[in-house]
Amino acid sequence: MPDFAEPLARLIQEFKRLPGIGQKSAQRLAFHVLRTPREDAQRLAQALVDVKDNLGICAACNNISDGELCSYCRDPHRDRSVICVVEEPHNILPIETTRQFQGLFHVLHGSLSPLRGIGPDQLRIPNLLQRLQAGGVKELILATNPTVEGEATAAYLSRLFKPLGLTITRIAMGVPVGSDLEFADEVTMGKSFYFFC
Repeated sequence: MPDFAEPLARLIQEFKRLPGIGQKSAQRLAFHVLRTPREDAQRLAQALVDVKDNLGICAACNNISDGELCSYCRDPHRDRSVICVVEEPHNILPIETTRQFQGLFHVLHGSLSPLRGIGPDQLRIPNLLQRLQAGGVKELILATNPTVEGEATAAYLSRLFKPLGLTITRIAMGVPVGSDLEFADEVTMGKSFYFFC
């Protein structure tokens, strides 16, 4: 690594710790901060501190929140009879951008992965069970990722909550819009016909 002044080298090292940022990107970001006015750097630093100091986890759904409840749980216009289960808080955004789903969310903060030592006890399942047992929920949509871990998590939750008498559905998977059936593999085609829960 080239010799940089200690504060610049330290900033580059901190940027490199971010996901997807390598040495070159870290250097570009660090030099950008160096060239910007001090006020811009202070705004960036304050935004980072504010994220750590002013955000927490929603008491109901485990989403990121700036209060006891997140904006979705506070919204009186949301359909409280439907809960969509996702793995991580950032999984909510793609669902919300469709403007099709009007229910509530539940964030597990992970997925089952025995190889990484993540079992049901490491996921936020107990407060989901409490929400379902409190009544009023009619449908549970399992929107975990289409990975081995996501599929295992969806299957586990389906078996766990089926005795509650809810309608349990899984998000659709398969052929993407705009593609050609000729190029779809058998697993993708199978998923597009398969409906579980």
